[in-house]
Amino acid sequence: MFSLSDLKQTKVYQEAKQEGKQEGIQQGVRQEKLRLIPLLVKLGLSVEQTAQELNLQLEEVQQELHKQSLNQGQ
Repeated sequence: MFSLSDLKQTKVYQEAKQEGKQEGIQQGVRQEKLRLIPLLVKLGLSVEQTAQELNLQLEEVQQELHKQSLNQGQ
């Protein structure tokens, strides 16, 4: 019978596990970049400079600033 430990030894399982880790890391990096946007703007960087420094699209930075300003107004 095929057990869980047998499954964990397969190449498919190992590749899926690694892919999941990479996606998690990328998502964490993105969340951290979004968290830094208002701080960088507050420190005096323009929206354009912030986008460039964080390697994000200008529209992403503008949307995040708008979203955070709406959340602060609540």
